[in-house]
Amino acid sequence: MFCYTLRRFEQKAALLNMDPAEIKTLIENGLVGAQVSVFSEDNTHYAALIICADFAGKRPIARHQMIYQCLGQRMGNEIHAMSIRAHTAEEWQELQSAADG
Repeated sequence: MFCYTLRRFEQKAALLNMDPAEIKTLIENGLVGAQVSVFSEDNTHYAALIICADFAGKRPIARHQMIYQCLGQRMGNEIHAMSIRAHTAEEWQELQSAADG
């Protein structure tokens, strides 16, 4: 009985997982013109880098909310956890320059 239940749980969990490319597309559709990269080793925990002009003048929490809006109900369900780096192109360039320098 336990093995059957565990197997069913694993099957359901596999159905809930999302491919990083799906997440990338959802964000790109919601934030037109954004450059988006999404990575995951287990298709449950993700890391995303989003570069978008719409982030200008917004605090990090507002930027994250914009991204969560693109993902809707998937956050906390199919997407168990996601680390987000959200920058404007200028901010990202500055970070890259600082890392190189």
